[in-house]
Amino acid sequence: MSSPLTPDEVQRTEDTFGPLTQSLRTLIDATIRSQADDADVRRAHALIEEATALLSTRLDPEPFGVRTTTDGRTLTWGNVLIGMRNAIAPPLRVQRDENGDAAAELTLGAPYEGPPGLVHGGVCALLLDHVLSATAHRPGAPAFTGTLTVRYVAPTPLGRLRVEAWTDRHDGGKTHAKGHILDAAGAVTVQADGVFIRPKVKP
Repeated sequence: MSSPLTPDEVQRTEDTFGPLTQSLRTLIDATIRSQADDADVRRAHALIEEATALLSTRLDPEPFGVRTTTDGRTLTWGNVLIGMRNAIAPPLRVQRDENGDAAAELTLGAPYEGPPGLVHGGVCALLLDHVLSATAHRPGAPAFTGTLTVRYVAPTPLGRLRVEAWTDRHDGGKTHAKGHILDAAGAVTVQADGVFIRPKVKP
């Protein structure tokens, strides 16, 4: 178990790794869409191998997981959707209102493509799973997905999207939530229903 990070350590890490991760996101997109000539691709490959060697001089023995800070925060820097240090995270920024409804706006490009010009259906499900679950989280009591039912209403185009979720009802330690994805024109492309469970705290 890693020791909690101080606020100064958190800030220093975010200032250092945040720009690196954003550059990697740009690199992934550029790798997919590049039409560079062979010599430039080989040179880029060598530079990436050099960068990987530099970053690999000291590695955590385990995935990042969730870390804590000395001021009581949790850090999800490795998370596949919201991780500050995860280059495949869009990243997603979820906002909750006073009613507990959740929403996030994001832009998905080439790395998230399934059919040409469209977001992969599995990515849509991942987005909905995360945003719907946000309606069920409580301080000190995270929720986990019990079931998720996804209905693909229309193709989801790459570009600007909005994900919305709201609570349908509560049933003890379970939250039943609904949500959808909207494209840039405001049309619903995917709908979802989910049940999210807060495990009982052992005495």
